[in-house]
Amino acid sequence: MNIVLIVAGTLSAVAAILHLGCIYFGASWYRFFGAGEQMALLSEQGSIQPTLITSGIVLVLSIWSMYAFSAAGLIFKLPLIRLALILITLIYLARGVVGFFLINSPMGRSPEFWVWSSVICLSFGIVHLIGLKQQWASL
Repeated sequence: MNIVLIVAGTLSAVAAILHLGCIYFGASWYRFFGAGEQMALLSEQGSIQPTLITSGIVLVLSIWSMYAFSAAGLIFKLPLIRLALILITLIYLARGVVGFFLINSPMGRSPEFWVWSSVICLSFGIVHLIGLKQQWASL
């Protein structure tokens, strides 16, 4: 078992659960986590759009969690595991880096959102990278 990949999978799972919290608790959670005022207002208005978008994120994060757990040896081996983990790691790292360039972006999110989410994504990517490197030969 690879502890680093178990941590990586847990991080993605926690992120998925927090996104589920946004769906369940609504506008106040969308605001707290920096999803933007438009998402919060749509949630308050009963629009299904925030739920659909956030559900997509939950699905992706859950799949990413399963791939990390699979590579760690915690669950059964998933198909294309090397390719999937490379892509997951690259996406986390790229999102982490790119977010720092969007701090003053007019995309409806605060600078604090971009800084914190970028630090989080970059951290997740580094954990995945370390775990992937450790486990590479056995994947």
